[in-house]
Amino acid sequence: MPGGASRFAVPGRIAVSEQAETVWQTATLTQVRRETPYAATFRLAVPRWAGHLPGQHLMLRLTAPDGYTAQRHYSIASAPDDSGHIELTLDRVPDGEVSGWFHTVARPGDTFEVRGPLSGFFAWPGDRPALLLGAGSGVVPLMSMIRHHRARGLDVPLRMLVSARSPEELIYARELGAETTPVFTRSAPAGVPVGRVTAAHLAPLMAERPPGGWEAYVCGSNGFAEHASRLLVRAGQPVDRIRIERFG
Repeated sequence: MPGGASRFAVPGRIAVSEQAETVWQTATLTQVRRETPYAATFRLAVPRWAGHLPGQHLMLRLTAPDGYTAQRHYSIASAPDDSGHIELTLDRVPDGEVSGWFHTVARPGDTFEVRGPLSGFFAWPGDRPALLLGAGSGVVPLMSMIRHHRARGLDVPLRMLVSARSPEELIYARELGAETTPVFTRSAPAGVPVGRVTAAHLAPLMAERPPGGWEAYVCGSNGFAEHASRLLVRAGQPVDRIRIERFG
């Protein structure tokens, strides 16, 4: 991750302070937005947030009145900006201690702690063509990249292939545009095949790869990450240009 004094001439690149990684800050929940029956976006006010790169995540800490704490890593869904707000999109996980609290207890005005941004490996600064492959809530950090691409009006090519069980469970469905190809594994609109991501879905994206090729970003479950990575390699994507973020 670049240091706070760094600046980049490439449009879309952002400088983020490394010191922010170690500092816990108070975050205030300001808004809850339903995305699917199982996922919602939580907008947080973090006045001293130092900024982030699309694809990075943070650590979130809840503290109970008796002092008990629970911590989880969550990808940042929002594009970098200077608003002092960030967004997280959380699936409600069965028996999930933290996600369960957010989905059933949390209300605007509630406070907790966050630390970050963390991990520069999966970050996309906006300076290279990006091919994004996600499944389920794995679309969250990829959406930060898409939002950043749109907000900065970047010309660098960006494409996304996203897998969901059904149209109703496709997170951010209302925001997805021409850059995105959805694949449905359980149910789909009439005339749309049902099944997992295949080489046939990937082929058109690989055929339109720009000069210099794609930087591939894969995010999802262990099973999806392995499957998508194998498809990419078989399609000719260099192994050292595949970045993977695994959930679960």
